[in-house]
Amino acid sequence: MKNNFGSLLHHRVGFLVMALVAAGLLMVRGASPQGSSPAGRRAIRLPEDNAQAPFSGGILTGNTLYLAGRIGLDKSGKAPAEVGDEIKSLLDQIKATLEQAGMTMDDLVYVQIACTDLSLYDKFNAAYRTYFTTKDLPAREFIGVAALLRGGHFELQAIAVRR
Repeated sequence: MKNNFGSLLHHRVGFLVMALVAAGLLMVRGASPQGSSPAGRRAIRLPEDNAQAPFSGGILTGNTLYLAGRIGLDKSGKAPAEVGDEIKSLLDQIKATLEQAGMTMDDLVYVQIACTDLSLYDKFNAAYRTYFTTKDLPAREFIGVAALLRGGHFELQAIAVRR
C-alpha cells in the first residue's frame, strides 16, 4: 500500500510540475486568461490631410483610436465663413477618420471640444447630436479658448473604442 501511495504521489507531483512549467511558458510568451495583447499601432490619415503636418489624424492601437485635435477647415485651409458649415466640416472629418479605422461615431467614448465663442454651444450641440445613432453619447468636455488656428471656432479631439 505504501508503495502504491508513493507512486500515486510521484505521478501527481510530476503532473503538477508539468502544469506549472506550461503555465510559466504561456505567461512568458504573453498569453493570459484575458487574451493576448493587441499587436502594433497604425496611423490613420484622411486623403485631404496635410502630409507635412507633424502628427497623424489618429492612432489606432488595438481596439482604441486616439483622434488628434481637428479643426473644420474648408479646402482652402481656412474656417468657412458660416459657423454651421464649419461644424459640419469638422464632424464629417471626425466621422471619416473613424470610418478609416473601421469605426463609427457611436464608438466614441470621450470627446473634448475647444471653442472660441461659448455662445455657439447650443448651435454645436444641435449638429453634434445628429451624428450619433446611440442614445448613450460619449463623455465630453466643452471648453472656451481665446483662439484657434486658421480662424476656426472649434477644435475637437477624441478617443474611440471599437465595440
